[in-house]
Amino acid sequence: MGKAQDNKSASRLRRWSRRLLKIAIYGISGVFVIILILITVTIGWRPFFGPKSRALVDRKFEATEARLARGQYLTEGPLHCFQCHSEPDHATPGAPALAGTKGGGRIWKEEGFPWLVTPNITPDKETGAGNWTDDMMARAIREGVGHDGRALFPLMPYKSFSHLSDEDLASVIAYVRSIEPVRTDLPKTKAPFAFWLLGNVFPEPLTTPVPQPDVSTPVKRGEYLAQVSDCAGCHTPRGRMTPTIPGMEFAGGNVFGQGDKTVAVANITPDASGISYYDEALFLQVMRTGHVKARRLDPVMPWVYLRNMTDEDMTSLYAYLRTLKPVSHVVDNTEPPTDCRLCKQKHGYGDRN
Repeated sequence: MGKAQDNKSASRLRRWSRRLLKIAIYGISGVFVIILILITVTIGWRPFFGPKSRALVDRKFEATEARLARGQYLTEGPLHCFQCHSEPDHATPGAPALAGTKGGGRIWKEEGFPWLVTPNITPDKETGAGNWTDDMMARAIREGVGHDGRALFPLMPYKSFSHLSDEDLASVIAYVRSIEPVRTDLPKTKAPFAFWLLGNVFPEPLTTPVPQPDVSTPVKRGEYLAQVSDCAGCHTPRGRMTPTIPGMEFAGGNVFGQGDKTVAVANITPDASGISYYDEALFLQVMRTGHVKARRLDPVMPWVYLRNMTDEDMTSLYAYLRTLKPVSHVVDNTEPPTDCRLCKQKHGYGDRN
């Protein structure tokens, strides 16, 4: 009798075990399906498969005298390439490229990103871009895909550079190929996993030609310059769940730096909280000297490069900024940082918004 009872108990235990196993399998399968659905309807599968990328083509940009001159003007002016691809000289106002490092790249340890590396883009064949093809450079600059096929970290403003005309792109590449080679053996960027995933989402192949911009009016010329200078990239606040906050274009608030060395970029719309008090003369003075009256601009604003722009380009940029929609957003770096409900960041006078 006792043995029969034991057999029944063992049989019930086996049935319950099988039932629990089925429940567990169904539960895990259900969770897995939910995860698949959530990925599909949110970030999609692109992050896991690498960036969208076109095949490289065999093209070579001839280094004509005109292209070299135009490329130098763009690279060392509106595009401010060497702000990121050189070691900054912090002892000099505006932090220009440290002598002997122009184009040699750097590690962003001081800014709080020890894993972030801007590569050596000089013609050095061992540590730089000397073995990259022209189309590798073109794809990296305008499409955000490196010579090795990986997505570039969005600090590289390829979305803004995608507006570069084909001829301006050729000029930039021709000039960068002509600069002095610098030997700097740097590691590759190794972004944290979440950044790596999201970075794969943004690159988009350019499959059609980009014509010369319409510069028939100062405003149109200024718009092109604002695009390729990445003005919006710095001065439009980023959201927590979106690349930028709609309706806050050029309204400032993005915070750069770390610890007690943070700075929020200014509102440059023609609102009273922005730069409505600027006239053309003051705008040129600020851009040429890096000072707003007695106040010195932080080097995060690349005035030391932008000052190389011609008067015509500079006044055209001012003309374009005057056409922007005014946005009321107070940003003041002389005040203690407080939470801002508009830009979702923490900056001086954030609590007044």
